[in-house]
Amino acid sequence: NRCLGPFLAEVTALIKDGVKLDALDNASKDFGMPVGCLTLADNVGLDVATKVATFLANADLGVRMEGGDIAIMEKMMEKGWLGKKTGNGFYTYDKKGKKKGVNSEVEAFVRQYIDEDLNLDGQEIQDRIISRIVNEAAKCLEDEIISDPVVGDIGLVFGTGFAPFHGGPFRYLDTVGVDKYVGMMEGFADKYGPQFEPCQILKDYAGAGKKFHG
Repeated sequence: NRCLGPFLAEVTALIKDGVKLDALDNASKDFGMPVGCLTLADNVGLDVATKVATFLANADLGVRMEGGDIAIMEKMMEKGWLGKKTGNGFYTYDKKGKKKGVNSEVEAFVRQYIDEDLNLDGQEIQDRIISRIVNEAAKCLEDEIISDPVVGDIGLVFGTGFAPFHGGPFRYLDTVGVDKYVGMMEGFADKYGPQFEPCQILKDYAGAGKKFHG
C-alpha cells in the first residue's frame, strides 16, 4: 500500500498534465507491468483505490504521497464509476467483465482537471509513474519496513505486479544504475516538485556507487 499511494498520486498528476488515459496504461504496460495503471485501478475498484490513496495522503508520510489530485477519483466514485465491478471506470466493461474500451464519459470528465497539456512522451510518462513506486520501495527499506532488497523485490513483483522481467525495484535500480536514477529523479524534482526528491538511501547508494544486490 505504501507504494500504491505515490503511484496513484502520479497517475492523477499526469492526467492534470494532459496525458490521455490510454497513454497512461500503455506507458505502464510498455515497462512490463501485467496491466496498465488505470486498468489496475479499475480492477481494484475506484472506491478502494481512493480510500487507500486518501489514507496514505493523511498518514504523515510527507510529500512523497502528494503531487496529484485524488479528487479526480473521488468525483468518479460519486458518479458511480467504480471500475470493472460496475461496468464503468476508466474503461467500460461488458456483462462478463471483459474490457471494451476507454470510457468516453470519463475521458470528457477529466478534461476539466487539465492544468496544461505538456505533450509528454511515453518515456517520461513511464519514468514518472515507475520512479514514484521505486522511490517508495527504497524508502520502505530505509525505514526498515522491509528487511532487505530481496524481500522488497519479491514483495513488489508478487504483491503489486511490478514488471517481473525487471526483477523488482531494487534489481531494476542496479540495472539502470542508482546514480543515474537519482539524477533523473532530481531532475523531475526540479521540474515537477519535491514529491520526486529521491529518498536518502538512494542518494547514499548513488554517492557510494553501491548496488542493492551484490
